[in-house]
Amino acid sequence: MKIAFVGKGGSGKTTLSSLFIRRLAAAGAPVAAIDADINQHLGAALGLDEEEAAGLPSMGARMPLIKEYLRGTNPRIASADRMIKTTPPGEGSRLLRVRGDDPVHAACARTIRLDGGEAGLMVTGPFTEADLGVACYHSKVGAVELYLNHLVDGADEYVVVDMTAGADSFASGLFTRFDMTYLVAEPTRKGVSVYRQYKEYARDFGVPLRVVGNKVQGRDDLDFLRGEIGDDLLTTVGHSDWVRAAEKGRPAPFGAVEPEVHAALDVLKATVDDTYEQRDWERYTRQMVHFHLRNAHSWGSAKAGADLAEQVDPAFVLREPAPQLS
Repeated sequence: MKIAFVGKGGSGKTTLSSLFIRRLAAAGAPVAAIDADINQHLGAALGLDEEEAAGLPSMGARMPLIKEYLRGTNPRIASADRMIKTTPPGEGSRLLRVRGDDPVHAACARTIRLDGGEAGLMVTGPFTEADLGVACYHSKVGAVELYLNHLVDGADEYVVVDMTAGADSFASGLFTRFDMTYLVAEPTRKGVSVYRQYKEYARDFGVPLRVVGNKVQGRDDLDFLRGEIGDDLLTTVGHSDWVRAAEKGRPAPFGAVEPEVHAALDVLKATVDDTYEQRDWERYTRQMVHFHLRNAHSWGSAKAGADLAEQVDPAFVLREPAPQLS
């Protein structure tokens, strides 16, 4: 299951995504955690110190390796150089599994130990001095889009992505790659405005969107969010001494998280688990093809010097393999 945490800067989406990752890992689930925010803080939120977080390998810097591996023997892709962030898989492409034993995970993922479990952490990587003035952040996030477009994940496997803030997610088709999108909103006019903008942009693509109210301090905050958001408000989280201590580098065992925070995380897990039966692999494939064709026509083909629309395999549908009969 693929889950995105989105919201305006400072809303607490990194904190909540890290708590959710801990909740999944504590249950023994296979978890891949991806920091796709321009401000890379997920590693620190999961307990890494500054040196460890800074030493994580960048997915953006390993795009040639990612492309070459995923291309496989797909005859529609002449070379890895002609792959762009939206290139969809086809016959002969190599596919990925959560926490898989493959060159992509070997190069990009690092296992981090969490209370009662573990997660594989990947990061898009921050801007470097060489990027300043000549590159946009979406060139790095493109590695995440390729990863998700080639990922075959099951009901009890989880990919949790801490997305870039605000509406930047809509600069590519990445926003359609998730079984559930959790928008973290503070009880403020700005927090609610980001929700409304996100919902409007996502409306035509069938993106499952629910809101997590954060920093909710009392009845007035709760009534405000209910009045502004309505049925999309799934659950809320208030002040947490556990989180405050963790942000100071002194986290207690995860089991010591406040019961109301545990309850909210349980709601998040149950909600995304319930979406599995409605998963539509054909629509998922159609959407990746849709965005690939748009990118190919607007800039990709001109840059590659070839018609990248020909990379689409019309007979291919990304899906879980059929169970083997014994």
